[in-house]
Amino acid sequence: MSIRRADSLGGKAAIVGIGATEFSKDSGRSELKLAVEAVRAALDDAGLTPADVDGLVTFTMDTSPEITVAQAAGIGELSFFSRIHYGGGAACATVQQAALAVASGIADVVVCYRAFNERSGRRFGSGVQRREPTAEGAALGWNLPYGLLTPASWVAMAAQRYLHTYGLDPEVFGHVAVVDRRHAARNPAAYFHGKPITLADHAASRWIVEPLRLLDCCQETDGGQALVVTSVERARDLPRPPAVVVAAAQGAGRSQEQMTSFYRDGLTGLPETAVVARQLWRSSGLSPADIDVGILYDHFTPFVLMQLEEFGFCGPGEAGDFVAADALPLNTHGGQLGEAYLHGMNGIAEAVRQIRGTSVNQVAGAARSLVTAGTGVPTSGLVLGADG
Repeated sequence: MSIRRADSLGGKAAIVGIGATEFSKDSGRSELKLAVEAVRAALDDAGLTPADVDGLVTFTMDTSPEITVAQAAGIGELSFFSRIHYGGGAACATVQQAALAVASGIADVVVCYRAFNERSGRRFGSGVQRREPTAEGAALGWNLPYGLLTPASWVAMAAQRYLHTYGLDPEVFGHVAVVDRRHAARNPAAYFHGKPITLADHAASRWIVEPLRLLDCCQETDGGQALVVTSVERARDLPRPPAVVVAAAQGAGRSQEQMTSFYRDGLTGLPETAVVARQLWRSSGLSPADIDVGILYDHFTPFVLMQLEEFGFCGPGEAGDFVAADALPLNTHGGQLGEAYLHGMNGIAEAVRQIRGTSVNQVAGAARSLVTAGTGVPTSGLVLGADG
């Protein structure tokens, strides 16, 4: 992969299985058990067995090591195992790593997984409680003394600048929340199944950190999600239609920090997302006009708008109107605002369902899905497509 030329990964690997636990606020079991349940469900969906797996990929933040998951799930020898850093920014990169392993022949079947008790256990939304001294943590040290202790507070800084620059009101973020909850309301797996909201509901929700309201912030969820990746050739012999990895990319911008990149030239965009966008479009040969459905990482609504602008779906400051007009089917599972917060892995699963034609909010004729990972941090993205 190079930020200066197209890569040749596209079309060599596919997601052939997806599996998840239920999404809850109190799972009642260990994170390892959640991981194993999701892995087994994904293998069942793919028509494969634990014995077929020779690779595992997860997040550095996951508490269930690859070898432990392999042992607990009945998987044997591994020829490939890997972890991706930067929280939710890792989601799509797990699939990229798996695809690279499959395309190079290092592994034949790789399972990507993420599992946590993020509501009943460690709640990310509670902010920084304790931090061991690290070079990475030094950046936070410039902000924590001033009260910027939580992800919401870090995003609020950029969100406030975005509104000021384009002359917008906080209600513009509500369009994302309304769309997500509309889709979640039709999704039986979603925590907010049957509970759509209106713009008035958004405007009436309490402030968390101005200009972010409660309904601008994603959920805290217990659960697990897994994805099975293998070669396109092998995928054609399996029971489910494959979602081919058309392109995959990672991206970090200049002056990149973890959600506190406040010393950049501007705060109204997401340079790390721009890196991913350029690589995906260059390597796939596609453009925004070719995308049938967008699954955009929605831990906070303002960053969904900025992603749409960085990917070129609309101009700077125009994404609120773009979402309000339903110009692109967006987060058809309900997103992390409506379905569950699984660090973006459940979004990849929804993109696969759209390609298969099995989503509860199916987009007619969907052949290409764009998926993004966590923003404000070094990030990643995918374009998934139908075979042939």
